[in-house]
Amino acid sequence: MIRALAAALALGLAIADAAAPGPRLELDRRIVWEAGEARFGGFSAIEVQDGGRSFLTISDRGRWAAGRFLREEGGRLERAELVGFGRLHGVNGRPLPVGEEADAEGVAMDDRGRVYVSFEGFHRIRRYDDIDGRATAVPGHPDFKRLQGNSALEAIAIDADGAIFAIPERSGALERPFPVYRLRDGVWDKELEIPRSGDFLVSGADFGPDGRLYVLERAFAWYSGFATRVRRFELGPDGLGEGTTLLETGMGSVDNYEGISVWRDDAGDIRVTLIADDNFFALQSTAIAEYLVVEG
Repeated sequence: MIRALAAALALGLAIADAAAPGPRLELDRRIVWEAGEARFGGFSAIEVQDGGRSFLTISDRGRWAAGRFLREEGGRLERAELVGFGRLHGVNGRPLPVGEEADAEGVAMDDRGRVYVSFEGFHRIRRYDDIDGRATAVPGHPDFKRLQGNSALEAIAIDADGAIFAIPERSGALERPFPVYRLRDGVWDKELEIPRSGDFLVSGADFGPDGRLYVLERAFAWYSGFATRVRRFELGPDGLGEGTTLLETGMGSVDNYEGISVWRDDAGDIRVTLIADDNFFALQSTAIAEYLVVEG
């Protein structure tokens, strides 16, 4: 009953927010993904592939899960099925040990199909030519060693030119923008930033097919639960700017959205898929919400 009420509240809030004029996200479908695996859950990032037919997720317990989406005629999400499940490995080829070293938070895929995963706890980025195989180390920015514990490399995204963007969950102060670390041609820079607004913290990011950076944020209060925000930024000569808020829900949903993937469907529409981390907690779920980008 509690889960049903919370889901209904979240759905109502999302629909109400979507009714505002201007660029926005409109909820198309929300489902709950379930599987029989004992260690299934804790998903903190998602990468949708093949025009919305398949996807890859990673867990903050150091696991990966591959799935497929079944869709109704017209592309509306019907359900998700698990097709692969396994442990993430280290650069030594062994499965990551349970604990901070396995806390995977962000995922992105380049145009060669290689998967990049960002971790916090032991702050680093790893590349997987085979998600079920050995990791390759990606050199880090010097700041990574000084990032806050349990609040570090929460989001990773790759642009059309192959540059890697990494964003920490926290900026270090309420009035301080979120730093955006960028790796181009083997060199990191820290020229970009995202303005911090309200109680929201970064939880995911992805470049859409329109070339814009979509940033997923969440807020939390013990007395009410989670809220979700999605902002969109255009990278120009003056940086990322203030951005446009496409979605902001009220507090009170048990859906802890941590992962975002932005892609174009067969009809030419841009879709935004979010996945929730259930924290392996009975009152939360692995919810997947899919939105359509509406420009006006």
